[in-house]
Amino acid sequence: MKYYIIAGEASGDLHGSNLIKEIYKQDKTAQIRCWGGDLMQQAGADLVSHYKDRAYMGFSEIIKNLFSILGFIKFCKKDIASFKPDALVFIDNSGFNLRIAKWAKPAGFKTFYYISPQVWASRAGRVQSIKETIDHMYVVLPFVKPFYAKYNYEVTYVGHPLIDALANRTKKDSVAFRNENQLNGKPIIALLPGSRKQEITKMLEVMLSVVAEFTDYQFVIAGAPSQEFAFYESFITTENIKFVSNKTYDLLQNATAAIVTSGTATLETALFKVPEVVCYKGSWLSYQIAKRIITLKYISLVNLIMDEEVVTELIQNDLNSKRLSQELHKILNPNFRSTLIKKYEVLEDKLGGIGASEKTAKLIIASLK
Repeated sequence: MKYYIIAGEASGDLHGSNLIKEIYKQDKTAQIRCWGGDLMQQAGADLVSHYKDRAYMGFSEIIKNLFSILGFIKFCKKDIASFKPDALVFIDNSGFNLRIAKWAKPAGFKTFYYISPQVWASRAGRVQSIKETIDHMYVVLPFVKPFYAKYNYEVTYVGHPLIDALANRTKKDSVAFRNENQLNGKPIIALLPGSRKQEITKMLEVMLSVVAEFTDYQFVIAGAPSQEFAFYESFITTENIKFVSNKTYDLLQNATAAIVTSGTATLETALFKVPEVVCYKGSWLSYQIAKRIITLKYISLVNLIMDEEVVTELIQNDLNSKRLSQELHKILNPNFRSTLIKKYEVLEDKLGGIGASEKTAKLIIASLK
């Protein structure tokens, strides 16, 4: 059978790649075409468009690049129509995917969504459109299933694919990791500033403002796979600032603490049992719009899943050198760290065991048969 899978960022590329591997295991005749990244391509799919070419962040950035986005949507529809897939699978990336779904369902394509759009966070009115355009939804967060139930939409909770990604990874020896990346023996504070240029620039400026206060540590920037080293080079201003490219999991495995931009990385950091401070800072316009439409108490997946403030969130004006320094000192305190890691263990239990990718692939294939 033929599958067309659309993801729009690094995390979607990761989860899409694992889904692709499982589809190939269970459907030996599978032909897969995708919008995603290097990992999906390496998993065996025919890559049509790389997510880094569509990495727009925030409302103001989307408005400025509207014509480009509309062009991508038009091309995507044309490519799907030409490929004629048996299954069209969307992964997160709601702004793009819901527009394609609105066209695809009436056009006669079988539609599936893996990793729900964040309609549980804002603009819940989109649920009606999802009900009309998506044949079935596979969700990866435990609180999302009861959310959809309020709207009489039955979805399947499959567990979180990050559990699979962590279980299947090849662990690197700590000494080898440090030697390969020219890291010294100091404890590591990992900096995860995101994957898009706009957010990286905003986040790193503040994250690095506290380096001088923590001379007993080395700060290591996690370079995104979609960005070249040249982009990060201007941020590496002292010997205490290091850089690794596309090795976030190895970095977290060796980190003592982390400063993390809100997103999937907050959950990844928690699953590695690394104490973290969660940060977010957008443009003034994007923030003003977001705070009026987002209905959640928290922005990090860790706090949302636990339904309590497990990790500190520094948002917009609260993200400054003084507050960041205070919170970093807190998570470096041994007593605080011990309590936090126990919370992380409860979090991991809530996410279920391995097998999200396998379950989802089986369910999609079964529904096609």
